[in-house]
Amino acid sequence: MDSRASRTDRAHVIRRPAGIRRATRRSFALAVLCAIALPLPAAAQPALEAAPLPAPFSTGKSGAAAPTGWERIKFSDRKTPTEYTLVENDGVVVLHAKAVAAASGLAQFTVFDVRSAPVVEWRWKVSDLVDGADNRVAAKEDAPARLVFAFDGDKSRLPLVERAVFYVTQKLSGRELPYALLQYVWASKLPVGTVIEHPYTRRVRMIVVASGAGGVGKWQSFSRNLYDDYRRAFDEEPGDLTGIGVLTDTDNTGGSVEAWYGDIRFRSADR
Repeated sequence: MDSRASRTDRAHVIRRPAGIRRATRRSFALAVLCAIALPLPAAAQPALEAAPLPAPFSTGKSGAAAPTGWERIKFSDRKTPTEYTLVENDGVVVLHAKAVAAASGLAQFTVFDVRSAPVVEWRWKVSDLVDGADNRVAAKEDAPARLVFAFDGDKSRLPLVERAVFYVTQKLSGRELPYALLQYVWASKLPVGTVIEHPYTRRVRMIVVASGAGGVGKWQSFSRNLYDDYRRAFDEEPGDLTGIGVLTDTDNTGGSVEAWYGDIRFRSADR
């Protein structure tokens, strides 16, 4: 499957039920944010990069945990971490993820104006769908494969309730959370192109780029305009990109799944 027609996707945003939007439930978002957000690095780079160059998995050594530049993101001491290892697949070194009722990610931090090279390209493969997963429901919010992009922004412009979530989460976790996260996910049933608002916070949106069992066990290649997708998902201009991550998780459903990720690359939109 190839999703190069990203600009023509006819998507609708699936929003949270009204009850979930109540401020009284925002306290539950604290744990969720810690489990889905790429924390900002302790000291961000002082200048914008010309383009983010995520360390390619293909240049790593099979058997290693990850290439230099990628950091393990542990969400909680109570969560079993996903296992990430570089392996050789079809003669190329790729990142292998194995989650058994587990959740953790790998991330690389950057400071980058996504307008200069907005198109992100990657490939992935999964062993199966996550049984019972539904990205619209917090208790079922798992995915066999996803790419995560963290963005900076002016948090002072957010509604008071959202700002309170950021503040309290930082106090409890010691992490400065990004202004917004955009994720590309493999969903179980939702149509490709669907934009999902995370069940607990409007600052996380997911775009379905693969769906269902079609293509399971086979490499799938993708090309997405991250700038356009952010504007479509959040209805605003993106700030600087601050983090790039991969995430295979089954902690909510308790399932088991494997995924393989190829290199992640950015390029200009005029190629």
